[in-house]
Amino acid sequence: MAQGSDSNDTSYTKSPSPGNKQGSTDEMRKVMRREKNRIAAQKSRMRQTQKADSLHLESESLEKENAALRKEVKRLTEEAKYLTTVLTNHEAVCTGISHAPTDLLYGTPFHQHINVNVQHYPL
Repeated sequence: MAQGSDSNDTSYTKSPSPGNKQGSTDEMRKVMRREKNRIAAQKSRMRQTQKADSLHLESESLEKENAALRKEVKRLTEEAKYLTTVLTNHEAVCTGISHAPTDLLYGTPFHQHINVNVQHYPL
């Protein structure tokens, strides 16, 4: 087995000679430092994975919201075109707008001769 090939395997450390107490504590410190480093690296990878998952979920949510907003914009644009067409067609037949501009200022009841559900409100 290659030295350090498995992060969970600590058998690669040499056993200190029984008479060398300083070597024993140094080896223990190395083993402990490696273990702490392994745990810290695991936690770091886990945090990265959680952050990536969270960003992915947020991205999906924002894409859905964006699609819904684009659909709403399209619907409102079509409605605005329709209402503009209705208004343009109505202006040609509406006697209240072309002959009595003061009616717009002082308010007149909405016109009953429009064949769609559009109401004129005083300005």
